[in-house]
Amino acid sequence: MDLLKTFALFVATALAEIVGCFLPYLWLRQGHSAWLLLPAALSLALFAWLLTLHPTAAGRVYAAYGGVYIGVAVLWLWAVDKVQPSVTDWVGVGVSLLGMFIVMAGPRLAR
Repeated sequence: MDLLKTFALFVATALAEIVGCFLPYLWLRQGHSAWLLLPAALSLALFAWLLTLHPTAAGRVYAAYGGVYIGVAVLWLWAVDKVQPSVTDWVGVGVSLLGMFIVMAGPRLAR
């Protein structure tokens, strides 16, 4: 799987995880309907399924995914929570994405 497709899949995975966690937050902290738990559960199931679509070892996928998740979470902060990310937020995103690319693009040892 090439790097661009992997990155796009990670973004979709991160959105599924964030939505799956944000909906219960709306119920628990903001008094919205408990019915939000149903789409939250479906979103978290989608998140888990999306992680299985990567052709590399699970531990490597989870490590690289974490970098993309940080970037998507900061974008969520900006777009949904309406909080302007700081310079250090963006620097952290850059560092985490660099780590993601290093993990995913690095050479693999033969077994």
